[in-house]
Amino acid sequence: MSFDSWDEIRTAFQVARIGTVSGAAEVLGVHHATVIRHVDALEEKLGTKLFQRHPRGYTPTEAGQQLLSVGQATEDQFSQLAARIAGAGEEVTGELIVTSLTAVSVLVLPAMEKLLGEYPGLRLRYLTDQRVFRLEYGEAHVAIRAGNRPTEPDNVVQSLGRMQNALYASHAYVERYGIPRSKEELAQHRFVSIDNRDSRAPFYRWLRENVPDEQVVFRANEHESQVDAIKAGLGLGFLTVPMGRGDPTLEEVMKPYESWDTELWVVTHVDLHRTPKVQAAVKAIKEQARLSEGLVAA
Repeated sequence: MSFDSWDEIRTAFQVARIGTVSGAAEVLGVHHATVIRHVDALEEKLGTKLFQRHPRGYTPTEAGQQLLSVGQATEDQFSQLAARIAGAGEEVTGELIVTSLTAVSVLVLPAMEKLLGEYPGLRLRYLTDQRVFRLEYGEAHVAIRAGNRPTEPDNVVQSLGRMQNALYASHAYVERYGIPRSKEELAQHRFVSIDNRDSRAPFYRWLRENVPDEQVVFRANEHESQVDAIKAGLGLGFLTVPMGRGDPTLEEVMKPYESWDTELWVVTHVDLHRTPKVQAAVKAIKEQARLSEGLVAA
């Protein structure tokens, strides 16, 4: 059989445990008439008597004793579950979900490597996507966002500084096409860019304003494909300074302009912000940000 709610079972358990309607009503915080109604309804559904009524109270029948036994075990299990959940909130263990754009992985991954080394009980999920993951729905514990300051309600937003970006090319491209020495020479070169022609990233806006569209010979919607195309010599392309300078196969053909910088923010939800796991992750990311080449402090 099925029950419309657990209220009747919970009420009958308390009556069986305490032995009186008034005692059960006090524990449950309800009127004694509600207790009687719940017990009567449950007995009708089960088709058996759970209690013997007498002037001193209610004595469980054999069926009532079985309900008392199962109810006590259930209450104990819920108490243990509540203790585990409360304890888990005080430990740096379990799953940690971090999200960012792929271009910021040069910052995130070293921070996570240190975090996993310090807390071996952690299990990391790193989600990279163009869409904004909803912290209020539990899609991530920590988000690193780029661009304008995030404004979603109930989020804690902290600045990580400005990520520098520069224009890079592979050695093979430089050997074949050379390096642009001025803005005027840009029109003679080939470029790799994002597939979204309306991207608000400052360096892509600059590219639209200074390079003819026909010179963008390769577009991709994924950052990894753009990086691969730059390394393969298909054209010049923008990379974060930590990524570009960290790759010996690439040359920096135009140094970073301040106008190309991207603001970075670490975002957490207010309900989880002060939990040890989230605090440990934020601390690791902020420490790595201070050490990263190409990240200008806020």
